[in-house]
Amino acid sequence: MSATPPVKSATAPATRHVAPRGRLELRQLLKWLRDDGVLAHDEADKLMRRFGTSASGLHPLQRLGGASLVDVRDNRVLDTDALARWLAGRFELPYARIDPLRVDVGRVAEVMSVAYAESRRALPVTVNAKEVVIATCEPFDVAWVPEIEALVKRPVRLQLAHPEDITRYTPEFYSLAASVRFANKTTGASAANSFEQLVELGKNKDQLDANDQGVVQVVDWLWQYAFEQRASDIHLEPRRDMGAIRLRIDGVLHTAHQVPPAVMNAMTARIKLLARMDVIERRRPQDGRIKTKRPDGAGGMPGAEVEMRLSTLPTAFGEKVVMRIFDPGTVDKAFDALGFSPSEAERWQALTTQAHGIILVTGPTGSGKTTTLYSTLKKLATEEVNVCTVEDPIEMIDAAFNQTQVQPALDLDFAAGLRSLMRQDPDIIMVGEIRDLETAEMAIQASLTGHLVFSTLHTNDAPSAITRLVDLGVPPYLISATVIGVLAQRLARTLCATCKVPDDSADTARTIEELAQPWKLGGRLRPMKAVGCPACRNTGYRGRAALYELMPITEPLKEAIHPTLEVTRLSRQAVLEGMRPLRLAGLMKVAEGLTTLDEVLRCTPQWVANKAG
Repeated sequence: MSATPPVKSATAPATRHVAPRGRLELRQLLKWLRDDGVLAHDEADKLMRRFGTSASGLHPLQRLGGASLVDVRDNRVLDTDALARWLAGRFELPYARIDPLRVDVGRVAEVMSVAYAESRRALPVTVNAKEVVIATCEPFDVAWVPEIEALVKRPVRLQLAHPEDITRYTPEFYSLAASVRFANKTTGASAANSFEQLVELGKNKDQLDANDQGVVQVVDWLWQYAFEQRASDIHLEPRRDMGAIRLRIDGVLHTAHQVPPAVMNAMTARIKLLARMDVIERRRPQDGRIKTKRPDGAGGMPGAEVEMRLSTLPTAFGEKVVMRIFDPGTVDKAFDALGFSPSEAERWQALTTQAHGIILVTGPTGSGKTTTLYSTLKKLATEEVNVCTVEDPIEMIDAAFNQTQVQPALDLDFAAGLRSLMRQDPDIIMVGEIRDLETAEMAIQASLTGHLVFSTLHTNDAPSAITRLVDLGVPPYLISATVIGVLAQRLARTLCATCKVPDDSADTARTIEELAQPWKLGGRLRPMKAVGCPACRNTGYRGRAALYELMPITEPLKEAIHPTLEVTRLSRQAVLEGMRPLRLAGLMKVAEGLTTLDEVLRCTPQWVANKAG
């Protein structure tokens, strides 16, 4: 995945506006927003009176971006990024977010000093033989451009940048450039000033130092880049010629960069060092953790703490590293924020407040089970109860729980851990996964002795969880006596709010109605389709929404659980008891215009009862 290319807004007006001269002013921006019909006249006038006399060090785009404005044309939120794109479209300016992995920091300092850059609110991002590209949040303040062109003896091309990018990266880039110059002066060694130079350096070296200034900065920038892109996982994959750096965004892997083996090895060593792993050991898998903070301006809350879980694996060409990114904010969500409908949230809350029983959460890896379980446990973990978990691995450390890591080398598996937890006076127990009969029997024993037990299974849907327990060897009568509910879930990518357009195809509406049979979707169908724009990295999707299939074990369902259990019969009975299948939950999101039919078909299984006819 490359950096967002400079683009012109798709909403650029037909008439060409004459660009002004000088610094941007807030009253000027408000007038343009009013003239373009983005803000209503009365709202623009009200904002002029509100902001007209107040002083602030923030850039005008940032001040308006933090005012919770809404575009009256399409009801979209006008944050700083949206306002910058609108401004670029109005005056036909190129606009791009700064990608630190693409900037040659050493050459940035050659173009202008840090004081000059800060005073002009500009930052060189590309320096080559043909031109110098300078990002700025003051695109109409151009009196200084001839000075730089005379200095570098090349034409200067300006592109509009996000004000927060300019504020954040200017001191970082110049600080790194200064440290590299100092290192070269004192040691006489050549160092990498940027990601691209590090790549070139790696081509000519068999070994790079993990503490090399360029390696240190590149690892930091890689994390920043992943945070900004909302990545859930970072993959460092060694190859014979060029290693791959890939990011999983909204459940899909994207290639971010390719690097030589020497660079890949140095980055891996740096990451293992920070995670307190054995840097020398490369022949066996290792696990570790790193805690860091989001930089100001990166995705999520500025400065928020982020935990990364690391795993290394020996491969044919070196160690493969996967870093899973955990944001603590994801485990403290309300049920509606998780994606539950009001009725589902009420039923889930009723289940999770039972005094005892087993609640199972099912779905494949990466379907959001951990987020659902941790968020639920977080709400249940009051001072009056003792919440204990046994996990492999501990996904996210939380002070509200007593968490135990499974360690097979010490004969501490799920069953042994659960057996030990029973002597710790728990009220609520969470077992990472039921993998075998012994663990299932211990969970059942815990439930029968008055504990509320949460666990996960890997099944396609909620009814299949019951058949999985039967297959493991659990007697049906014990399942009926202990399991009180099963929740199956998936994560579906949601459409980008910036570029999605109505899907007026009659085939789409007809297909939705056919797949929803025998249910009828209430209300008017409003299907949308993906287009792609810079805001969503041209994928058409941005973010994910959870789809749920909740099956409380009612008395009729208990009667259906027997040794000759058929999942089709169980599914039909569950639907009669009010269960909404995953496929139907997805189709309802399609009807609301939140995702697409293709996405729902990709991530949800066909309803078993329908498949059986």
